Order: sequence, then C-alpha cells, then structure tokens
Amino acid sequence: MKKLLLSLVAVSALAFSTQAQTEKGKILVGGAVGFNSTKVEGASKSDLRFNIIPSAGYFISDNFAIGTGVGYNYNKEVSKERLTQSFEVAPFGRYYVGLSDQFKFFGQLSVPMSFGNVKNVDDVTGDVGDKLGTTTKIGVQLAPGFAFYPTKRVGIEVSVDGLGYNNYTVKDAATGNKAKADSFGLDASTIAPKLGVMFHF
Repeated sequence: MKKLLLSLVAVSALAFSTQAQTEKGKILVGGAVGFNSTKVEGASKSDLRFNIIPSAGYFISDNFAIGTGVGYNYNKEVSKERLTQSFEVAPFGRYYVGLSDQFKFFGQLSVPMSFGNVKNVDDVTGDVGDKLGTTTKIGVQLAPGFAFYPTKRVGIEVSVDGLGYNNYTVKDAATGNKAKADSFGLDASTIAPKLGVMFHF
C-alpha cells in the first residue's frame, strides 16, 4: 500500500511539474541567434548574415502566453553590392497543447515589424558606402512547432516558418520614391527547421 501511495505521489508530482511550465503566471524567456557566411563564386569577399532576437512572454492563462521579441538583423551581401540592417520588434501569442509528460505542440501567431536601411557595398573591397534608402517590413506569421522538456525549466524547440504575409517598402534616399512588395505563402520546410531554447520561470 505504501509503495502504491508513493507511486501515485511521484506520478502526480511529474504531471504537476510538466503542467507548471505553461501554467498561468509563468514567464517564458528565450530567443534566436543566427549567423551565416557564404562565399559566392566571383565575389571578392564573403556575404555575411547575422541576427539576434531575444524574446520574453507571460502566460495570461494556462498554456497561453503573450510576449514580444526585440532584436537586430545584419545582412551584408558583397555579391549584390548592398548592406541591409534593421531593428525588429515581433509581438506574439503562443498556445501549447500537451502531448506527453515531456513533449508539447505549440502554435505561434506573431506580427514581426522591422525598420532599417540599405547601404552600398564595394564589391572589390567590401567597404560600406552611402545610404541608398530606408526599409520597412511588416508581416503576420503563423508558425507551428514542438517543445521537448529535458528539465522542468528548459524547453528545446523545433519550429518552421509556416504561413506568412509580408509587406516590404524601400524608400529611396535620393528621390524619396517608394517601392513596395507584398508576399504571401507557406514556408513550412522540414529541411531547414529552426532550433531554439526557451526557459520557463
């Protein structure tokens, strides 16, 4: 009887600990960091891409969190003679569905907004030159993912971009003219998923 009681207590504690990760009042902290260097044939220098977007959220109810990411994107394309830099804000809402004690599925709806500029890059030296224009990008994205919890406070996540819409505007620095582009589509590639780590407190 004592062994049965202890077993029930252990199972209850495990169930509580996994639910406690996404219960009302908990805090979610994490983010994404990316780095890529590519040497295009014929280019004198490598293209360089870097981004860092830390994020934080709060569970306003069990399994449902709202929050935002704030970060910076840097994309120097010597092969295309341009440098794009932007500051990004991405408010989001995320809902979790428990699949087992250590696995959860989640869906995230976010509204990424970035504001930056485009500069000229010398294709021989790689030096950055004059500003060509300013950029604005506003979108909506619905992304699915899975979270694995090796411990009570750490979630290892795998997600894909999913369904998204983006409005991209470039304003020419010399003339003030604007060029706009809209894109909408599904980009749920399983070949290049995103890997991240989130901390629950």
